[in-house]
Amino acid sequence: MEQIENIQTVTSHLDKVQVKTGRLAIVIPVYQEGNHIRASIGEIRRILIEHCIDYEFILVDDGSTDNTWEQLAALACENKNITALRLTRNFGKEAAVCAGLEYADTEVLLVMDSDLQHPPELIPEMYRYWQEGYEVVEGIKSDRGKEGVFYKFCSEIFYRFLSKTSSIDLKNASDFKLLDKKVIEAWKRMPERTTFFRGMAAWVGFLRKQLAFEVRNRTTGQSKWSFLRLLKLAVGAMTSYTTVPLHFITIMGFIMFLLFLILGGQTLYMKLSGQALDGFTTVILLLLIIGSSVMISLGIIGIYLSKIYHEVKGRPRYLIADGIREGEKIC
Repeated sequence: MEQIENIQTVTSHLDKVQVKTGRLAIVIPVYQEGNHIRASIGEIRRILIEHCIDYEFILVDDGSTDNTWEQLAALACENKNITALRLTRNFGKEAAVCAGLEYADTEVLLVMDSDLQHPPELIPEMYRYWQEGYEVVEGIKSDRGKEGVFYKFCSEIFYRFLSKTSSIDLKNASDFKLLDKKVIEAWKRMPERTTFFRGMAAWVGFLRKQLAFEVRNRTTGQSKWSFLRLLKLAVGAMTSYTTVPLHFITIMGFIMFLLFLILGGQTLYMKLSGQALDGFTTVILLLLIIGSSVMISLGIIGIYLSKIYHEVKGRPRYLIADGIREGEKIC
């Protein structure tokens, strides 16, 4: 009798728990990946089908110059669950992710890379956490793979600086994220033209769950992220989420004023006491310090002004040249 009551209690509790269900849209930005994109999509599809997850792919070609678009178009014609979009030119990964997010219309969405460095085996677990009520399930890098020591050092400095100077913590964060529809709607209300998906997804908040993963080696080819592109992304991210660099200018001004008081007092003392020596060493050093400080300060101000310049122009984040869904052109 007691067991029957326990079973009834558990059954009643399960009835109250509403497990979410919905189609999962997988957004993948693609650039110069024509030689392996078909194999990557096949691997992800196999895992989704094994776990009976209703899915659709949104593949965004970011202006590739190889055969990437031909491969995506063929995939979209062969499978009704695949939509292929082609941007008019290479707008960058962030813009391609924007295109996928804005096109999707599902209850839940996942962003991942096309080279399988984000392990697709984690998708069923991420989807399960979403069903349990989490609104953001994000992949956190437990290991950065074969990145060089210099890259790891720069990444550590960047994430520490961003964490200390802004309200978001992106340490070991990645673009491998599963987002609930309400998160995507919040993301769409952010109007900036220069986007940083990782930071924007962290800024919106919501109930979150982190899953650690090791960055795999690429299935083939080389990374398209050169040091300069990573540096540009880092500068864009820092100036999007913190104004601390601007305050550095004020701090430098106070430091220079303090040095002026010390050196000015010493110079006057030497002059009045008749101990002043001929020479320009001190003058040259001062000019170099002041000159470099002024140039760095102008550069920091220039970066912020350029961001304002790009924002006020109000140009679209991207333009779509072609789109194929279920074998038919949609734009």
